[in-house]
Amino acid sequence: MDGDNGGPALADAPRMPDGMPVAGRDAPLGGQAVLEGVMMRGVSTWAVAVRKPLPEDAPPGALGEIEVISEPLVSWAKRHRILRLPVIRGVVALGESLKIGFKALGISANAQLDDDEDEEPIGGLAWGLTIAFSMVLAIGLFFVIPVGATSLIKDQLGSALLFWLVEGVLRTLIFIGYIVAISRLPDLRRVFEYHGAEHKTISCYEAGDRLIPARAARYSRLHPRCGTSFLLIVMVLAIFVFAPIGLPAWYWLLASRILGIPLIAGLSYEVIKWAGKNRNKRWVRAVMWPGLMLQNLTTREPDHDQLAVAIAALEAVLAVESPDEEAEESPIEIVA
Repeated sequence: MDGDNGGPALADAPRMPDGMPVAGRDAPLGGQAVLEGVMMRGVSTWAVAVRKPLPEDAPPGALGEIEVISEPLVSWAKRHRILRLPVIRGVVALGESLKIGFKALGISANAQLDDDEDEEPIGGLAWGLTIAFSMVLAIGLFFVIPVGATSLIKDQLGSALLFWLVEGVLRTLIFIGYIVAISRLPDLRRVFEYHGAEHKTISCYEAGDRLIPARAARYSRLHPRCGTSFLLIVMVLAIFVFAPIGLPAWYWLLASRILGIPLIAGLSYEVIKWAGKNRNKRWVRAVMWPGLMLQNLTTREPDHDQLAVAIAALEAVLAVESPDEEAEESPIEIVA
């Protein structure tokens, strides 16, 4: 025990590249930063906790109340055995994460509206259009543009090997450039801080520590199962998945990049889950290192008030379920 704070000793815990500890095991928990809050997902429940805005006449230093909304979840993977097979389960998890994540974002956005003013809540149509635009933008930016740009110099490259290598490097560079660009936006800084709070809180739980801000703060804001690392793996694996296709006509090239996304996502999911379970091996940590470096851009160090919000979301999940016990009965794979 770590005497003064009543938690486990962290001296021998695995360390992230930032030098701070992370738990040595995975729990079936995931999450996502939202506007002024955090969403946490377990096996059969998900919850979002949001810090409500203060009225204009609030005294200096006051904090808005934490609003928590939780909902039951019946994972698609529980409904059919085939949906729990390797690779397929990754596609299922990604689809569920997107569905829950966008709904949590909608809840957090509406929670920031001023109750005293006649502001209309964001409705389903608006969020539907937002989701559609986001998906089209992501596919276009990371898959259509790289294959289109590489096709312009296809004749100069002269081989399928060079084509998919150049395309893959370009795709990865675009992704890294995108992460660097958004990391510099001041408006996203607090979202990145809540992202760090989500990681720290999950690690605190995975380590069997007490869920209080002072304890959660001691853990790394980087996590082996983070979605940022997952997306980097997607970009790299795409190079190898698309290689056997060769150089067909441009429309087949384009179709293959779009239709191949589920396969790449499923394979990437297996990689990041395996890496998380083998995080104590030195060579695995070396493979994970680039993704963890990107997390330095998509997370920031949270304060205790932000950690309290993340803990409130996780406690809402734990009040309904015991994730480890439920996962033993019906294994559900979740990315943090």
